[in-house]
Formats: sequence, C-alpha cells, structure tokens
Amino acid sequence: MSLEEQIASLRQELNYHLYHYHVLASPLISDAEYDALYRELLELEKLHPGLVTPDSPTQRIAGEPLTAFTKVRHPKPILSLGNAYTIPDLHAWRERIERLLPDPEAGSGYMVEPKIDGLSVVLTYRDGLFVQGATRGNGKMGEDITQNLRTLNSLPLRIPVDQKSASKIPYLAVRGEVFFYLEDFKVYNATREIAGDNAYMNPRNAAAGSLRQLDPKITASRPLSLYVYAIVAFEGLLVPEMQQERLAYLQTLGFPVSAHNSYHKDLNAVINAYQVWPKKRSQINYEIDGVVVKINNQPLAESLGFVGREPRGAIAIKFPSQEKTTKLLALQANIGRTGILTPNATLAPVEIDGVIIRNAMLRNYEEIARKDIRLGDTVVVKRAGNVTPEIVGPVSEVRDGSERPIEKPTHCPACGQPTRQQSGEVVIYCPNNACLGQLIRRIDHFAGRGAMDIKGFGAKTAQLLVQEGLIQDQGDIYQLRREDLLQLATFKEKKADKLLAGIKESKSRSVRRILIGLSIPYVGVGAVGLLVEAFGSIDAIASAGQTDLEKIEGIGPEIINSILSWFKDEKNQHILEKLRPHLRFSEEPKDDDPILAQLTFVITGTLPTLSRKEAIAFIQRYGGTVAHTVSGQVDYLVAGVKAGSKLEQARQREIPILSEEDLFNLAKG
Repeated sequence: MSLEEQIASLRQELNYHLYHYHVLASPLISDAEYDALYRELLELEKLHPGLVTPDSPTQRIAGEPLTAFTKVRHPKPILSLGNAYTIPDLHAWRERIERLLPDPEAGSGYMVEPKIDGLSVVLTYRDGLFVQGATRGNGKMGEDITQNLRTLNSLPLRIPVDQKSASKIPYLAVRGEVFFYLEDFKVYNATREIAGDNAYMNPRNAAAGSLRQLDPKITASRPLSLYVYAIVAFEGLLVPEMQQERLAYLQTLGFPVSAHNSYHKDLNAVINAYQVWPKKRSQINYEIDGVVVKINNQPLAESLGFVGREPRGAIAIKFPSQEKTTKLLALQANIGRTGILTPNATLAPVEIDGVIIRNAMLRNYEEIARKDIRLGDTVVVKRAGNVTPEIVGPVSEVRDGSERPIEKPTHCPACGQPTRQQSGEVVIYCPNNACLGQLIRRIDHFAGRGAMDIKGFGAKTAQLLVQEGLIQDQGDIYQLRREDLLQLATFKEKKADKLLAGIKESKSRSVRRILIGLSIPYVGVGAVGLLVEAFGSIDAIASAGQTDLEKIEGIGPEIINSILSWFKDEKNQHILEKLRPHLRFSEEPKDDDPILAQLTFVITGTLPTLSRKEAIAFIQRYGGTVAHTVSGQVDYLVAGVKAGSKLEQARQREIPILSEEDLFNLAKG
C-alpha cells in the first residue's frame, strides 16, 4: 500500500467511526483505539502536508479567526414555516391547500417531525465534499459559517461516509438544525459559571452564539449537535420523492437524522400523533417548541408554491403556550406615533419556555377593566405563540386587599395634555400634535426598516435628536449636518458619518415607503399600495378629493377622512415641502422596453400582499396585459389562495403557474 493510500484509508476509517459514534450512537471501537488511529493520521499528515485533504478528521478545527462573516446566497429560498396553534388551524391549512391539489386525496400521507429549537443551517457538498455552511439569514442570503460548522463531529466532511469514492454525489445542499442536547447544555452552562462567565438562558441562544464565534476554536470547544431534515437542492442524483424516504436516504449518506420522525397516512392520524407530543417532549433530550407537518410527496408539496415566505406544503403546529403566575408591579401608558396610549405592564421576573419575562402586553384599558386586573395582582402570564408575553388575567383568589384598581390615564405621559376618548371607541389618545413623545415615535417609525430604513438611526437616536432640538419633524432628518451631530456627546466622527451615509442612501426609497413613514392615521401598508397604484405620486394623492378616493376599492370612509385631513394640515404640508428636494415623490415611469411587454396574464385566487386591482396595476406598469379568461393566448396564470377553476384550466393547457413572488421575480428579470 502506498503512503497516499495508507493516509486515505486511515481518513476513511476515522470518518466512518465518527459517523457510528456521533450519528448512529453505536461506536464500533473504543475511544483509545480511535485516538490511536487519529494520532497515526495526524503524524503522517504533519510529515506530508501535501497529502492533507479537506475531508480529513484532522481538519475539523481549521483556519485562523475571522474578522467578520461574509454573506452567501442560498441555492434556493430557505423558507420559514407558517404556524398553527390549534387543531382547527391544522384543518384550515389542509382546506387551503386542498383547493390547489390535483386530487383531494393527493399527498401520499404526511410526515410529522419535531420542530427543533436551534439554529437553522444550510450545508453544501460538491463532489461529495463539504464546501460551505451558512446560517438561514433572511431566507435568500445567510452568513458563511463554514469554518465553525466543520468543528461539529456529527457533520460529515465527505458523503457518503462509508464509500471511498463520492463520485455519485456531484452536488447536494441540505438543511438542518444545530442545537445542544439538554444534558450537554446543562454541563456546558455549569462550566461557564465555574469560569466566571454568564450562563446562557436557553439552548437555542447558546447554539446561535456558539456558531457565530469568529474564532472556530471557540465553537469547537462547545458540545454542539446537528440534525438534517431537508434536501434543498441537488444535481446529478436520483433523490427519492417521498420525505420519509429522503430522510432515510440522508441517513445512508452519513447525515444525522432525528429518530422521532413519523409517517401518518391521513390528517386524523397526524392529529393523534400531535396530541401525544406535549407529554412526549419532556422525554427527549433536546428542546422543541412544536412539530412540523409535511406533505410526504415533496415534488407535490413544492408545486403548491408559497405565501410570502411560507411554503404551502408544510406547517408547524406549536405546543400550547406555557402559563405561569407572577406579580404585576406597575403599569405605564406608552405613547404611540399616532397619539394612542397603550398599557405596558411591568412584572416580577418569571421564566417561561427558557426566557425571562419582565414586561407583558395588555391591548387597551377596556380589557384591563373587563378582566378586573389590578396593580399588585398575582397574574397569569403566557407567551402567545412562544413570542409575545401576554397577561391572561388575575388570580383573584389570592388577593389580600392591597391590590389597587388601574385607572385610565387622564393626561399624556409625554406632554401632560389631557387625553381624549371618542364615544364608542376603546382607544385613549393624546390630541396634542406637538407632543414630543409622539414626535419621537414618528421619527423612529419614519427611519425604521418598514419605512425609509435609515441605517444607524434607531429609537435612541430619534429620542436624542428630538430632545436636542435638531429634529422637529420628518423633513428635518435631511437637514442634519455633520457639525451639528458632532456637538452631541454621544456622537463621534464614525457614528456621525454612518448616520449621514444612511440618510443619503434612503433618498432612493420608493413612494410607498415615504407614505408609510409619514404615519397617516389608519393608512397602513395595504392602503398605501392602493393609493400609489391609483395615483402614482404623493402630489396626486394630496390633491385628490373625496370622490377620487371613493373610487378606489378597499379604501373606506375612515381612511378617506384621515387622508383628506392629513394632507390639508399646514404642518404636514410643510413637512412635505421639506422632504420634496431630497426624495422621489412619484413612481418611476415605465421602461422604454418593459420586461413584461407582449405577455398576457390571468389572475385567480387571493394573493398574499396584492389585491386584484394592485396586481393588475403591477403587471400593466411593467408592460403586461391582464385577461379575464384562460385561453391559448395566455402566457402565465398568477394563482393565490382559493384559486378557482382557472387553475385547472391552466394546468390542462400547460400554462405556467406563478405565485405572487414568482411574478415579482419575473418583473425584475
């Protein structure tokens, strides 16, 4: 045997034993025997560095610390699942997709898989070698954490693990979850506390923090585990169509796969399985917050498309929220950007699902009165959907008489003006348009991600600039000067330059974003879309009369009155004049050669974000034509939820079917 063959044989043998130890939990040799083989390989590679390959077990800890993570594009969108919280929600999901299935009985059953509470990753292999690992990020782009992922012993550096050649695996991208086993997490936290470091609050935070270390040696020191559960993309492979078979296929390649996945032939069997899981979750050695229900037939599931960023062919059904009791210590009235006061509760800290809760939501003061919640009460708190803390109600049986009723706020907490409440409405609001509290919220909203998305401009910056008198309305943002910022104690040159660069970049934002940022009462994202499609510019909207606005389907009397009132206000007119020199007040004209020219579309069903009128206007803006019936002249069918007979007609004619997202991508080329 040549030296090269000897090293290759050692490498394959060690990887095979790693697979049996960390993936199958059935070691074939003792730790001492493994260590001896590892040392032999290490010595040979030191003597012959030219024979070291990326899949060698000695290369799991590799590379110098990074200065930053680079962005990488995923081979396909890495979607997030829609959520169900009850059995009726699960039935509703099935009913929604049933309308899109060629056969109501189609689907070849379902897979139920534990929804692991870890960090989602995408792993890419070329010619059988692990070449890249990335976080999910925004679903399209993630962060390259390849070096850190290489340190996981459960991640195969070469696939298949039990073959000398991986020539049959030219390209494969899979999705998995990195997590801590509960026992490992407990031990790891104990070692941190002994070392004087803060313990992690829960396993998920620990996994995310471990994988985002710039030094892979730190990641390697932490007992992370991995389960793979989906095939994202592949080339040159015969991949099984059924999810049940895909999971078995992944395991034969050498990937760790959860042993708690199960197949069920119909939805009733899925429901029976789910109802066992809330008790079963305490018997497994890792955190889960629900189960994932997938159509077993994966090509069929993918053909259903997605809504927003959620695939139709799968859904997560969460476990019932945990509820705990704690003390209601205080209640503050928070002022919003439109002047509405909302109650915010301060609680004695309580841990729910691994998170310490100190504040909770109460919708309004009418709800407080209806539930008879009092200051000093022992209250029941839950995390709705494992996200938003909410006060369910008081535990009145344990009251000792020291509890005090909660009064509605009579004055604005920010400006001191008397509050108002319209007859028949539950909201209490501050009528003072000059209220600094409202202004700070409006500025923060205008600069926020949902509107102008000004980098380096957060809530604290909004508060500081308003309180220092540098900003009196949204228009003043574009008047800020470097010398003014540098006079502030918290602003140094780098921070000032970053903020000014963010402001400059925001000047290219669309009319829709500007209108959203203006905080016109009752005018949300949907109404803004309708207004822009109908009028095309802010000036046209400003000059529109009631009759013009009434012609827009989906714009009701309350919204119309708010629009008319807002644009008539002299202060708001002054804001617009300040913004005009810096921002684009009208939609861009059509291209000379629009990308959808000569194409005919039919729209059916309810789209995720566009109304039918908006979708028609969108297609026309890019040069396309919209027909009302399916015929041989139609190029594409745009299908949403509750698609009717047009969907089947398009399938029979083999007309390509687009989701709303597909339409957007087509218009962008």
